[in-house]
Amino acid sequence: MTAMKPHPRCYNHIHVPRKYTPGKRRVSVYVTWSYPGEANRDITELDNRFSTMNEVRRVGWPEYETARYDRMMFQQGIAGTLELFFTAWELFQDVVGEVTGYPVPMFQRIDHAGRMLPLDERVLADADTLLVFGLDHMVTEQEATPEEIEAVRTFLTREGTCLVLGPHHDVGVEADVKRRQMEYAHHGDALVPRQQRFGKYTRSLMQGLGVPVENRYGLRPAVVPGSNRIAPLSINRDLDTRGWLTGVTSFNFHMHLPHYALMNEDESAVKVLGRQPIDLARPHPFTEAGNREFNSFLWLPPNEERAGDILMADSTIFSTLFAGDDSLQRFWKNIATAR
Repeated sequence: MTAMKPHPRCYNHIHVPRKYTPGKRRVSVYVTWSYPGEANRDITELDNRFSTMNEVRRVGWPEYETARYDRMMFQQGIAGTLELFFTAWELFQDVVGEVTGYPVPMFQRIDHAGRMLPLDERVLADADTLLVFGLDHMVTEQEATPEEIEAVRTFLTREGTCLVLGPHHDVGVEADVKRRQMEYAHHGDALVPRQQRFGKYTRSLMQGLGVPVENRYGLRPAVVPGSNRIAPLSINRDLDTRGWLTGVTSFNFHMHLPHYALMNEDESAVKVLGRQPIDLARPHPFTEAGNREFNSFLWLPPNEERAGDILMADSTIFSTLFAGDDSLQRFWKNIATAR
């Protein structure tokens, strides 16, 4: 049987708006980083930057020792690592595109060519579900403007809309270097520096929208004993009245996932649908405080000010950089077909 050729992909192309079709959802992704701001970070800085491809190759050897990642075929430096994110999101785009019948555009706040695209009607007008991937390092100073916050608030007044917020981990906040080292040893990823703080853009957007949640830590999830598969989620199915997690048992393994901490105890405003068991073999300040799970999937149902849903799930849950399975794809399809 002849292997199917991969779909051709656009790059820095002009987005063609998708027409609304009753019963179908148009899904878009907005990546909050400045691509040049991340790619041009000083690689002599130890903290708050992505790895270079040289570092990825060294830590991941020999996985990247193929012609696919040769310098004539693939970006090097930090830019190459950013490209790994895009290739790892392709399956999500393909699966959702097949389910919905619409392509899934991947917007960047500031793209490879330095074009800035605020989160405005150009992104929002033809979207029913918008995923905001909070992968901007705080030091790059990306922040939602009042106009962007108002545009998203207006988007959520439209019936049937869904906003998926994914601020990434927040590692090494404390000044105590011993506690930073404990966090590093806990997650065990040699590519993550002792301080790596993400999500200024999503935090500012959440504050503007009144989402009482904060991304904290980078926690290593537990795995199924004797395997490298992530342990099943602890799911509160009684609260999941919309069926976001129907048919879902687990997400995908990633060494450092954020805890979505609730800033108040109003369970009617924020429903914790999924908690992830933590790897307790590796101490962490969060587990030393008695915690055994972290909040990994939240739902903010519509209220008197908002017709749309807000979900919270880390951006790596939509990536195959660290593997995935049928349960993960079922989660993607649930979001893409929500009613």
